[in-house]
Amino acid sequence: MQKLAEHAVTVHEAHAAAAPRERLCIATRQVRPLGELIRFVVGPDGSVVPDLKRRLPGRGVWITARRHLVEEAVRRRMFGRGFKADVRVSAELADELDGLLERSALNALSIAHKAKLVILGFAKVETAVATAPLVALIRARDAGEESGRRLAGALRRRADHGAEGKIVQAFPSAQLDLALGRLNVVHAALLAGRASETFLARWRFLEYFRADDPGNRDRGSRQRNGTILEPGS
Repeated sequence: MQKLAEHAVTVHEAHAAAAPRERLCIATRQVRPLGELIRFVVGPDGSVVPDLKRRLPGRGVWITARRHLVEEAVRRRMFGRGFKADVRVSAELADELDGLLERSALNALSIAHKAKLVILGFAKVETAVATAPLVALIRARDAGEESGRRLAGALRRRADHGAEGKIVQAFPSAQLDLALGRLNVVHAALLAGRASETFLARWRFLEYFRADDPGNRDRGSRQRNGTILEPGS
């Protein structure tokens, strides 16, 4: 019995290892890694919905995680051909998906804050840039330039000594206020930790989705060395 159980585990692991990690994008007709794709399924009412965590039941189709490709798929009715069925597709699907990815990233930032991995207040952030195990600097998209230059300069000086600093500028102050439960958030420092890595992964994916140029994953931020990870990770 024990040998049978061990054999079953081995077979299960072999199937998991052999599971395809690439899918065909219905917009570009290219096979791409899962980490660069978004899965869509058909809901009970026949409408196409994004499956960011890739857990929803049913047949899925995949599109490279670029806003303009989702818009093209809607415009050219690619979802119906992909599902081989009559489906309902919202004309605002790209906007809805952008909102989902944005909320996913902000929710992860909120969790990182609850895990005490987010430092708030300019003076504390400035100190953290110089001394703390920092993984990112968060700056409101609508913040003034002077304080941002000061902190960015400190981050660059620290990076010369091997720090993996990134500057996140994807969100306006109002959204940071809601995510962090504090008014007038302009700057924040993100400390090393699992919740921080989850936020950074979701932020990178949001940036990837919003980038117009297929060779540019960093529009709207100053992140330069990130890799694209799964949105639900």
